[in-house]
Amino acid sequence: MLIASFVALVVAWLVARFVVRRARGGALRMNDFDLSGPQKFHSVPVPRIGGVALVSGVLVGVALACWMIQPVAWPAALLLACAVPAFASGLTEDFTKTQSPRRRLFFTAVSAALACWVLDARITHSDLPVLDSLLAWTAGSVVVTLFVVAGVANSMNIIDGFNGLASMCGMLILAAVGIVAAQVGDRTVMLVALLGIAGAAGFFFWNYPKGRIFLGDGGAYFLGFWVAESAILLLCRNPQVSPLFALTVCLYPVFETVFSMYRRKLRGLPVGAPDGIHLHSLIYRRLTRWAVGRRSAYSQARRNAMTSPYLWLMCALATLPAAVFWDSTPALLGCIVAYGFVYAGLYWRIVRFRAPRWMRPRRATPPVFQAETAPIESGSFARRRG
Repeated sequence: MLIASFVALVVAWLVARFVVRRARGGALRMNDFDLSGPQKFHSVPVPRIGGVALVSGVLVGVALACWMIQPVAWPAALLLACAVPAFASGLTEDFTKTQSPRRRLFFTAVSAALACWVLDARITHSDLPVLDSLLAWTAGSVVVTLFVVAGVANSMNIIDGFNGLASMCGMLILAAVGIVAAQVGDRTVMLVALLGIAGAAGFFFWNYPKGRIFLGDGGAYFLGFWVAESAILLLCRNPQVSPLFALTVCLYPVFETVFSMYRRKLRGLPVGAPDGIHLHSLIYRRLTRWAVGRRSAYSQARRNAMTSPYLWLMCALATLPAAVFWDSTPALLGCIVAYGFVYAGLYWRIVRFRAPRWMRPRRATPPVFQAETAPIESGSFARRRG
């Protein structure tokens, strides 16, 4: 883990340094210059190929594990090979901006299909009678698995707009998977989870709080695929784990995506259209804005970093119960329902400027530049005003 994390850290530093210091020719294509979109929260162009660092760390970790504990690590190597289509499609989008969301989802589904074929990583039961009748068929099980993996990968890409958000959420989810894998004695899934955490941790060092590099589509789709497949492997290899564990542990990014689709449908918009009123967007615009200000690039960077901890807490509210009640379907179902009410209630209050008091940061003092640019008064008029 230490070596994998160090490799990811070094590669992320090299990528960021090359892009920033030598932004010519091909390096220009690695920066995200589109700062005007509804989901753009950076004030300066930022390298968007941090997925290279993440995958490099995982790759080195898998190679070392295969050398040291080959029987345990071999499935991890196969899973990494299955992830190539999802990562390659996202990385192509990062370089060329030519891959549509539908095409990226298709290649993520291809990666999931490869995992079904090579590792038999399929969702085979759900403890829900209606869905179990579909999962009883191999074709139905494969289709549901492809849909779930592509959905989780896409949801991870949606939250990759703030410094440290996607990578920390991925680490929290993988930590819960690793804890449960250790409890059931599944060393392979525990290794998969730990290697994912190691690669994400090395990237996180440069991504938070200053946001010198971010995952991009390649890294986000790879991390989402790795998270989803680790949870599915835990289910299909250990029947004692509740089938709702996979949904509960990934609940924050999944619920964020589903809620956004429902909200767009109510407004008469395409469900896949980008918008700027996700929960993380509202926290950025309506909470941290008053604590830091909104004019300078430095203030925007601070607001970006201050937004992520709120969402880390939302992610932990799902991963912690999943790690505790991993073998109880009724308890996990109750957690899912409760989480839905908490999320919807929080969203309703923030969108109406009624955020809970504990979420409201202290107001910022007036910016220094306002005092420096004020007209200078002198003479008796200034003394009278004083």
